[in-house]
Amino acid sequence: MMKFRFRRQGADPQREKLKQELFAFNKTVEHGFPNQPSALAFDPELRIMAIGTRSGAIKIYGAPGVEFTGLHQDMATVTQMHFLPGQSWFLLTHQGRLLTLLDDSSLHLWEIVHQNGCAHLEEALSFQLPSRLGFDGASGPPTLSHVTVVLLVSAGNMAALGTEGGSVFFLDVSTLMLIEDQTLGPDEVLRSLPDDYRCGKALGPVESLQGHLRDPTKILIGYSRGLLVIWNQAAQCADCIFLGNQQLESLCWERSGSTLVSSHSDGSYAVWSADTGTSPVMQPTVATMPYGPFPCKAINKILWRSCESGGHFIIFSGGMPRASYGDRHCVSVLRAETLVTLDFTSRIIDFFTVHSTRPEDEFDEPQALAVLLEEELVVLDLQVPGWPVVPAPYLAPLHSSAITCSAHVANVPAKLWARIVSAGEQQSPQPDSSALSWPITGGRSLAQEPSQRGLLLTGHEDGTVRFWDASGVALQPLYKLSTAGLFQTDCEHADSLAQATEDDWPPFRKVGCFDPYSDDPRLGVQKVALCKYTAQMVVAGTAGQVLVLELSDVPLEQAVSVASVDLLQDREGFTWKGHERLSPRTGPLPWPAGFQPRVLVQCLPPAAVTAVTLHTEWSLVAFGTSHGFGLFDYQRKSPVLARCTLHPNDSLAMEGPLSRVKSLKKSLRQSFRRIRKSRVSGKKRAANANSKLQEANAQLAEQACPHDVEMTPVQRRIEPRSADDCLSGVVRCLYFADTFLRDAAHHGPTMWAGTNSGSVFAYALEVPVAVAGSEKRPERVVEAVLGKEVQLMHRAPVVAIAVLDGRGRPLPEPYEASQDLAQAPDMQGGHAVLIASEEQFKVFTLPKVSAKTKFKLTAHEGCRVRKVALATFASVACEDYAETCLACLTNLGDVHIFSVPGLRPQVHYSCIRKEDISGIASCVFTRHGQGFYLISPSEFERFSLSARNITEPLCSLDLSWPHGAACASYSFQELPKLSQANGTPGIILAPQSRDGSPNPVHSQRADTPELPEAVLSPMSIDSATSADTTLDTIGDITVEDVKDFLGTSEESEKNLRNLVEDEARACAILIK
Repeated sequence: MMKFRFRRQGADPQREKLKQELFAFNKTVEHGFPNQPSALAFDPELRIMAIGTRSGAIKIYGAPGVEFTGLHQDMATVTQMHFLPGQSWFLLTHQGRLLTLLDDSSLHLWEIVHQNGCAHLEEALSFQLPSRLGFDGASGPPTLSHVTVVLLVSAGNMAALGTEGGSVFFLDVSTLMLIEDQTLGPDEVLRSLPDDYRCGKALGPVESLQGHLRDPTKILIGYSRGLLVIWNQAAQCADCIFLGNQQLESLCWERSGSTLVSSHSDGSYAVWSADTGTSPVMQPTVATMPYGPFPCKAINKILWRSCESGGHFIIFSGGMPRASYGDRHCVSVLRAETLVTLDFTSRIIDFFTVHSTRPEDEFDEPQALAVLLEEELVVLDLQVPGWPVVPAPYLAPLHSSAITCSAHVANVPAKLWARIVSAGEQQSPQPDSSALSWPITGGRSLAQEPSQRGLLLTGHEDGTVRFWDASGVALQPLYKLSTAGLFQTDCEHADSLAQATEDDWPPFRKVGCFDPYSDDPRLGVQKVALCKYTAQMVVAGTAGQVLVLELSDVPLEQAVSVASVDLLQDREGFTWKGHERLSPRTGPLPWPAGFQPRVLVQCLPPAAVTAVTLHTEWSLVAFGTSHGFGLFDYQRKSPVLARCTLHPNDSLAMEGPLSRVKSLKKSLRQSFRRIRKSRVSGKKRAANANSKLQEANAQLAEQACPHDVEMTPVQRRIEPRSADDCLSGVVRCLYFADTFLRDAAHHGPTMWAGTNSGSVFAYALEVPVAVAGSEKRPERVVEAVLGKEVQLMHRAPVVAIAVLDGRGRPLPEPYEASQDLAQAPDMQGGHAVLIASEEQFKVFTLPKVSAKTKFKLTAHEGCRVRKVALATFASVACEDYAETCLACLTNLGDVHIFSVPGLRPQVHYSCIRKEDISGIASCVFTRHGQGFYLISPSEFERFSLSARNITEPLCSLDLSWPHGAACASYSFQELPKLSQANGTPGIILAPQSRDGSPNPVHSQRADTPELPEAVLSPMSIDSATSADTTLDTIGDITVEDVKDFLGTSEESEKNLRNLVEDEARACAILIK
C-alpha cells in the first residue's frame, strides 16, 4: 500500500506579517496581594510603599495604577527595606532609592536609572558580609556577623548596621563599603557602664537603631539585654545611657528627642526621659504592662506619635495575655483613655503611620495607620473618631476565602456596571466624617481610561462570589455576593457561643476581610455564569446546588423557590456515599440590594456541579455533574430534562471525596498496563518492518527538498481510552445555540453537552417565542428532544463546544443580536459545530454532523488541551481589522492559537510552567485575547496574547533634582525583561517627552478603542460568560494530570526521537 504525503506550501510573508500585527505574548501585571510578604517600607515624601517577600521579590506601589517590581538574584527572604531620605544634597539617583536587607545578611541598593534612552528599576549595588572569622563580642575585635537591624542616617549618605554580636558598623551608601574607623564595638559601650551592670551577662545583639530627627549625629542604640545608649557619632562617645533590665524588643524616639519609648519581651513598655541631665538613667519615668498583670507575650514593635491637640498616640503590636489570647494577632492603638485592640486573622509583618516628616513641624499629626499582614494590607483613618478602615483601591486579598473558580465578563454595559458599584457601596458605607482617602498616592498613572469595562468573578470556598474591576492595572473590589444565607449551617450557633464567652477586655475589634475558615465545605462555589444584558446570573456549588439570581437595586424580603432534579433517573445499583445536600431556609428571607436568589435547583445526588450555562432569552439554565446533566426552566420553575451519563462501572462517581484511594490505585494500574501494552505493540511493529522499504525511504529522505516547502509532521499514535474508565460520565461542558439540528431548512434552539468519555449530546428545544414587545416568553412548557449523539473515536474528554455560523463566526450571546448589540449571525449558509476535546479540535457540518476539518493536537504536539476559548484579535496596523481565533492552554503550560474555522496553527507561546498544575487549572481567557491564572493563592498573573489589547502599568514618578533644579518625570511601563519571582516580567521605564505625553512607541501598546460589536461578537466557549474555570483540586487535578507530569521526561525523549525521524524522512513521497 502506498501513502502519499503531500507538500504544504511554505510560510506566506504577508501572513507572517499579519500574525505579528495580531499576536504578541506579554506577561503584563500581577493582580492581588503579594504572596508571603516579609518586609515593609514607606517613603513619606514620594508617598510610595514597598513590600518585600520571602521569594526575594520587591513590589512598589503608589497611586492606583502606579506599581513596579524587582527581584533579587538570590531567592532569599527580604527582612528589611528602607527608602533613602529625600532631603539630600547628593545626586538625583538618591531620590526614590531603596536599600534592602536579606536573611543572608546581604544588602542591596535599588535605584531608577537611565539606559539607552529609557529608565528602569535595577539593582545598582550589593554588599555581602564576609565569612565569620571570629566571635563578635567584647573579648576581641569586632567582626561583622549576622546583621539584625539597619538604620539610614538622616543625612542619607551613611547606614548603620547592628549585628548579632552587639557591634554597630557604618556603611557608605553610595558605594556600599564599610567605613572602618567608625565601627562601634560593645567594649566601647561597656566602658561607660557602672561596674555592677557591666558584670554578668553580655549586652546581646543590637535589637534597634533609631535616628534623631533634629540632630543626625545622634543614634539611639538598643541592645537585647535592655541597655539603651544615645551615641554621639561626631564626638564618638555616649551622651546618655539608660540601664534597662528587661529583654528589649523595639525602640521609638519621640519627635523632639526628649522622650524614648522601649517595648519588652514581657509585654510591657517603658517611657524614658532623655533630658534628665544625669547619666546613667536607672529607672524609666513610666513603665506599664497594658494587658497585665498575668504573663503576656512580647511587644514586637512600638510607635509614639505626637498631636498638637494633645493625647499622643502609642501604637504597638503584640503584648496579649499569653494564656488567654496568645494566639491572637493584634495591634493596639492607645490615645489618652481610648484603647482599641485591632484583631487580625493573619500574622502581623510590620506597620507604619502616615504623618508629617518635615523638620519644621513640631508635631507628628498622624493621618493613617497601615498594617501589613501575612495575607492582607489594612489602612485605618486616625483622624476620624472610631478609626475606620480606609477601602483599598488595590492589594485586596483575592484569597480572603480560598478561590475555587473564576470567570471573566467583557464589555459590561455602563448601566449594569453602575448598579453593581452601587450595590457594593451599600455593603460597606463609609462615614460622612471621613475625609481621608487612600494615603499612598505617589506617582500618577498615564494609562488611558479603559475603553470597555471588564469584570472578573471569583467563586470562593465560603459560598461567596466576588466582583472585581479588571479593566485596568489595579484590580479593585466592587461587590461581594454571599449564598450562605440561603442555607442552614452550624456557624450561627458557634458564633453565638463565641460572643457569649468573650469578655469586654481586651477591647477587641475585628479588622480585615481575610477569613480562611469555611463554615461548610459544601457551600463552595464551583461554577459561575453572568448575563450582562439582563443582570441575571447562576451560581453552582459543591453540594449540587444551582442558584439563579437577579440584580435588584433595593433590599427585598422574599421566599426562594426550591426544585429538585434527579439525574440518576431511578437507575438501580447506584448508592450515593458522599456528603448530604444543604438544607435551604424556608419562608421569606431578607436580601440586601444586589444579586438576590430567585430559584434554587438541587441536583440529586448532591455531587459537585462540573458545568453550567445560562440562556436568559429562553429563561433556561443547564447544569451537569459527575452523574449527568439537567435542563431547568426558571421562568416556570420546572425541570425540562434530566439525562444520566453514568457508565455501569462508574463506581467512583458514587463515592465521596474521602474514599478515592482504591480507585486511584486502580486507575494508575490500568494506566501502566496501557503503557506496557503500547510499548510491546510498538516493538512488534518495529520488528516486522521491511528493511528494504526502510532503505528506500532513507534514500528518498536524503534528497534535497526546497526550503520553502514545509512537510507535514509525523503524527504520534494515540491509544483510545477505555469506556469503563472511572468518572467517564462527568459532564465537562454545556452550550446553548440557535442553529440547524433537525434539517437544513429550519433552525431553532438547541442544547449541547459534552462528557468525560468523549460523548456529545445535542438536544432540539421547543421554546415558546416571546410576543413582540414583551421581554418574557409565554408560560408554555419547554420540550427537549435528543437530536444527535456523537461519540469521539478515542473517547477523549470534551472540553468545549461552539457553533459557527455561515461565515465561520461564533454565535452571539443571548440578547446581543436581538437588541442590535452585535451583528446578527448568518443563518443562510451552513452552520458548523466546533468540538474541542483534550486531544483534538474537530469541526462538523450541521445538521448532518459530518467531519469537515480537524487538528490533532495530541498527535502533533504531544500535549493535552486544558482550557479553550474563542477570542477576537485586533490588528495593531489597521483599526478595522480583527480575526476570531481559537486559543487553548495545554497541560504543558503552552498557549496555542488556531484560525477558525480552518483550525490552522498560528502561533504558540510558553505561558505557565508545566509543573504548575494549579496555575494551569486556574487559567481563564478573555474575549479580547488576554488571560489570568493564579501564580499563588493570592495573586493572578495577567497575560496578553494580542498585539493590540494590552493592560500594563504606564505611570510617572516625580523625582526632585538637587539645588532647586527642574523636576524630571519618568514613565514606567512593564515589559517582558526580567523574570520575577512569580513569573511577572520586570518593570521598564519608558522616557517621557518634554510636554508630559507618553512616548509614541509605547502609547501604541495602551488600551485601544473598542471595535464595533459586530466585529467583537465571539464569546468564550467554556461558559455563557466570557470564560470560566474551576480550581477545586479534587475536580480538576486528575490522574491524567499526574501522569502527564510524571511522564514528561519520557515523552520528551519520544518527541526528540520523532523529530530526528522527521528530519531523516524529509521527502515528498513515502512508500510503505
